[in-house]
Amino acid sequence: MACRLLLRRCLSAAAASSAAARFAVRHAHGELEVSGCSARIRDLGRLGRVGEAREVFDAMPRRDIIAWNSMISAYCHNGMPDAARDLYDAISGGNMRTGAILLSGYGRLGRVLEARRVFDGMLERNTVAWNAMISCYVQNGDITMARRLFDAMPSRDVSSWNSMLTGYCHSLQMVDARNLFEKMPERNLVSWTVMISGYGRIENHGKAWDIFCKMHREGLLPDQSNFASALSAVKGLGNLDVLESLRVLALKTGFERDVVIGTAILNVYSRDTSVLDTAIKFFESMIERNEYTWSTMIAALSHGGRIDAAIAVYERDPVKSIACRTALITGLAQCGRIDDARILFEQIPEPIVVSWNALITGYMQNGMVNEAKELFDKMPFRNTISWAGMIAGYAQNGRSEEALGLLQELHRSGMLPSLSSLTSIFFACSNIVALETGTQVHSLAVKVGCQFNSFACNALITMYGKCRNMEYARQVFSRMVTKDIVSWNSFLAALVQNDLLDEARNTFDNMLSRDDVSWTTIISAYAHAEQSNEAMGAFKTMFCEHELPNSPILTILLGVCGSLGASKIGQQIHTVAIKLGMDSELIVANALISMYFKCGCADSRRIFDLMEERDIFTWNTIITGYAQHGLGREAIKMYQHMESAGVLPNEVTFVGLLNACSHAGLVDEGWKFFKSMSQDYGLTPLPEHYACMVDLLGRTGDVQGAEQFIYDMPIEPDTVIWSALLGACKIHKNAEIGKRAAEKLFRIEPSNAGNYVMLSNIYSSLGMWGEVAEVRKIMKQQGVIKEPGCSWTQIKDKMHSFVTGDKQHEQIEEIVATLEELYTLLKATGYVPDTEFVLHDIDEEQKESSLLYHSEKLAVAYCLLATPKGMPIQILKNLRICGDCHTFIKFVSHVTKRQIDIRDGNRFHHFRNGSCSCEDFCCTPCQIRAVGDLNTRLQSHMVQANEWMKTPTNDKYVSEFPLSLKILS
Repeated sequence: MACRLLLRRCLSAAAASSAAARFAVRHAHGELEVSGCSARIRDLGRLGRVGEAREVFDAMPRRDIIAWNSMISAYCHNGMPDAARDLYDAISGGNMRTGAILLSGYGRLGRVLEARRVFDGMLERNTVAWNAMISCYVQNGDITMARRLFDAMPSRDVSSWNSMLTGYCHSLQMVDARNLFEKMPERNLVSWTVMISGYGRIENHGKAWDIFCKMHREGLLPDQSNFASALSAVKGLGNLDVLESLRVLALKTGFERDVVIGTAILNVYSRDTSVLDTAIKFFESMIERNEYTWSTMIAALSHGGRIDAAIAVYERDPVKSIACRTALITGLAQCGRIDDARILFEQIPEPIVVSWNALITGYMQNGMVNEAKELFDKMPFRNTISWAGMIAGYAQNGRSEEALGLLQELHRSGMLPSLSSLTSIFFACSNIVALETGTQVHSLAVKVGCQFNSFACNALITMYGKCRNMEYARQVFSRMVTKDIVSWNSFLAALVQNDLLDEARNTFDNMLSRDDVSWTTIISAYAHAEQSNEAMGAFKTMFCEHELPNSPILTILLGVCGSLGASKIGQQIHTVAIKLGMDSELIVANALISMYFKCGCADSRRIFDLMEERDIFTWNTIITGYAQHGLGREAIKMYQHMESAGVLPNEVTFVGLLNACSHAGLVDEGWKFFKSMSQDYGLTPLPEHYACMVDLLGRTGDVQGAEQFIYDMPIEPDTVIWSALLGACKIHKNAEIGKRAAEKLFRIEPSNAGNYVMLSNIYSSLGMWGEVAEVRKIMKQQGVIKEPGCSWTQIKDKMHSFVTGDKQHEQIEEIVATLEELYTLLKATGYVPDTEFVLHDIDEEQKESSLLYHSEKLAVAYCLLATPKGMPIQILKNLRICGDCHTFIKFVSHVTKRQIDIRDGNRFHHFRNGSCSCEDFCCTPCQIRAVGDLNTRLQSHMVQANEWMKTPTNDKYVSEFPLSLKILS
């Protein structure tokens, strides 16, 4: 009995042992299944295949916290924090790791407020959670809140210090970063790497390299990421010798053969296209390569314009990874071979989301928006970058309404827009001046917590500026926690766009640092506001601060010199361009041609002939310049050269040609070009072209034909067209048609004094003094004041101005005496004053006396007094030259043997030995807007230029300046 009991106990124990063993095996198998599923969820999440990851998660019979965290991480990684939050709430917050994952997810998307709600709601927080919240603030530019949280931490580890250090470095507050770095109780390689990268961000690569050297001296050996930061600093230094020393250190520390470090070195070489051959040599010497090595080389060759070499490297890649294929897709798209990029994309068995995004971006870069949208619609899965790329592409390709529509679609799908999407939408709203929509999107940005992000704020300032709501722009700017140079430039540009020039200058003066954009903005603003003195003053300040101008600044200043007719200053700026090697740049060369033409100098053609590259603006500038100088045949020859060069003309080309024909009286040629516009090039004539034709017909005496031409036009005539007809009536003394044209102009622009004066000229030339009095009465009733004629000339770096009837000049008595002597002399040689140009009913003697004091006559007389015998004379005038002055100056040029050049309100007159380049087509009826602004308010410009010339020069600084140019004296 006892034996049986003993046997039964042994059998029971064995059975129990066997069952326990079976249970242990099942339990271990279940754990393996859970672990494998969690890993699968993580892998799918990294690939952007969130739907498949969720299917794996839902199919799990049981889940541990790792599985939950993996799924939450997949959602966060792919920009779906709301779905992650649902899971977070379903397990009541999970563990502290779960909260940190969600905080990081919200932080990456800029949704700081929601991250803070999660943080505040956590029942228990460890250092990891505190660090995640600090990083959230840091990522979104709110360094103040990050520091408050950092100071409130119950305990800190080195990651806490590094997070705060990263915040200061990312916001470019390197003084605060360095102070914090010095206080750190413990530093690791991350600390040193962050500091090196921070100095690299502010392009202080010397400091970055010093930090790396200091770390090395303290005995710390670099790791991969530290080496990469150091290599970035070396790239910024542009010193290949330093790079070679770093490679020696890599060899000593055992990293020379490390494929990651080798790829980082290759990346430094390959980012500089000037040493691309060295990069290729290094690539070929690498013993081991990974997919990033191959993709880096492919990308470098593509970026350097060697797409065929990039393809050859791709063909040698034994693996042809998705990264390499994606790099080549990007390269092919960048060089315009988008069809080849699509073929390569189709060859990828299972393209990841990055590949889809690369091709979509390529389509957008090539302006193929519809193709990009078709591909976007076919995507099996999308991440925030996909949406951001499409929205940015729509905005950048001028389809802003569709960008807004896509944002609505994104929002309806349950996803909140990323920071990139929001900045693109602000850009789109700027394009179409959609203030209300932009304000709504601003509210959305606040909802997702992006309102303090510098990128978003900069875009908001730009949007509100373009929408002319400076109140909101100021609020955004003033509330920014961190303002970088882009922030200041954005606010400066907004002020300029809203004509707040004084506030813009105060803002400019208060900037801690300025870049090319800052200087260009303020100089351009002054030039646009016709404050030439201030524009030149800002340029002088720029030199004094040892800042070198860029091409746009030189272009703007050359335009100012052209408007002022300040050829000497323009020549000095030309010298600066030569010294800086910018004179051959296309936009500068075009501006030089224009400036010299407007100043009446012969250097325009020389610059044109020396240009290696020309665009349509070059050809238009040279054609227009010849037209302004009355050289119609030369303008036509230049057009023929343009055709031979295979350059297609545009509307501005034909404005210049028709204006040239008008100034030279080439009626048949004018008709030919007018018809050629539509027949040969499919261009629809604009009002400017019709005005030129009216001018051409009227100038040659066919005033009735010009009027009929207006009535036959398919467009509504504007002020330029009616003004052209009125001017023709003045030349040919046609009071009937002139009255009709003037009445049209009086209705359209009742405050334009020139129209009233033109009609008065017609009446006075016919002795219709009653009608003249009536016109003067209307002018008085309308409060219209005739702009006085003003002429000026530059002699020995000083501008001398003369107003019609002027008695203020310091040498006025000598000038009048000279004029009277000239009158006596010229009358003896055949000159007869043309009193038709006197608008008052007075006797002939008084009329002649009135004509004597026209501003251009005063200027000519002064030049004869103040300049050596035989020296050419150049005069600028704000209004069109009158017929009597034109005749007078022809006689002066003959008697004195002087070359006299006068630029009036519309064109140049070159007087040589008694004749003028305009062939007596002197009273040009119309001023063509598209040809270029010759500035009818030149008197104020003259005063400003004169003031600027009186400004003392910092000779000590100029002598020290490397260009050795006394440009501002």
